Amino acid sequence: MIKFQRSAVTLVLGGFVMAGCGSDVSSGSPDGSVRGSGGSSGAAGSTGTGGRTGGGGGTTGTGGTTGTGGVTGTGGVTGTGGMTGTGGTTGARGVSMLGGCNLFPADNPWNRDISQDTVHAMSATYLANMVPTKTFHPDWGSMTDGYGIPFSSGTGATPQPMTWTASWGNTESERIPCPTGGNNFCYPIPLTAPIEGGPSADSGADRHVLYLDTAGAPNNCTLYELYNAQNPTGAAGWRAQNGAVFHLGSNALRTDGWTSADAAGLPVLPGLVRYDEVMSGEIRHAIRFTMNNTSQGYIHPATHASGQSNTALPPQGLRLRLKASFDVSSFTGPTLVILKAMKKYGLILADNGSDWYISGESNNAWPPLMDGILSGMQRLHGSDFEAIDSGPVSTNGL
Repeated sequence: MIKFQRSAVTLVLGGFVMAGCGSDVSSGSPDGSVRGSGGSSGAAGSTGTGGRTGGGGGTTGTGGTTGTGGVTGTGGVTGTGGMTGTGGTTGARGVSMLGGCNLFPADNPWNRDISQDTVHAMSATYLANMVPTKTFHPDWGSMTDGYGIPFSSGTGATPQPMTWTASWGNTESERIPCPTGGNNFCYPIPLTAPIEGGPSADSGADRHVLYLDTAGAPNNCTLYELYNAQNPTGAAGWRAQNGAVFHLGSNALRTDGWTSADAAGLPVLPGLVRYDEVMSGEIRHAIRFTMNNTSQGYIHPATHASGQSNTALPPQGLRLRLKASFDVSSFTGPTLVILKAMKKYGLILADNGSDWYISGESNNAWPPLMDGILSGMQRLHGSDFEAIDSGPVSTNGL
């Protein structure tokens, strides 16, 4: 099974917030097909490494339901995510907030302090197969330059019909029937929601759409994410390979074997490094990262894998932690904030893509900080990390 991803950028347009794109990740299908996406340009003008290859045979499905139900409007959208302002907001029991919403409960895996967790018995093996000498790359930057993964937020948007263009779209996307009938999939994502890479992005690129519905804030918001979304056209709504819906007031996982906008079946938005968090002095969640070679297995909260049969490779959902022995005393500013989060909350392997790319939002406020962040991350290597034991590796549903 296969599936992939990219990164982010933020722009505020008349109260509707957008965050942009720029990471490199490949994408494929749950049935085993894989498409490399090529190297992406990284933050501060750095050139990314090659795109992912891998996966076995299989073809990218073209099945799916052509939706006709639903209404075209975009109603009532107010952007709050990815703002350029300083100072992040802290939710219940210290959980990071976005758009007035807690991004999952405090005890959710994304928000859990893992600084004292047990080192995984396979840690040394996994790390040896993860290009441990390679340096880290912060895969985000400005909206203008197109680096990062976009997101928007609001409430009251009209449900739009979804047309799934991949064979797994119908079976691995949550059903929300259109109020007018005619389609089993209608998500309240405004047609003006930003697409990763923008409207002119290659049709085969990741083209993620992340939309945070703030109804139910602060504890019961809903996150809608699309993979490979194409430019919407009027009443036809959205066309994408598949979708995923996450109820942020719950720790419930997707069905084992289901993908999402990420190969791991995880949500994208909670793992992004955001400007407001960095400026507040603390990131309160695990950070999303990608690897070129992964195994055909996953660890919860991941529910899907898109890799190889080699069990010495890291599984999707693998949690890494920056070693306590790593000296951060010479780091300052945003880089120090990121490193502290890596020690406390760690990283979660969420997708197939360039080795040691960590993901962030796109925001036009990033550029003055990116040279420092980039140089700081280039002092960080895979060998500075250890895998922690967060549960068994599963192949259920694959």
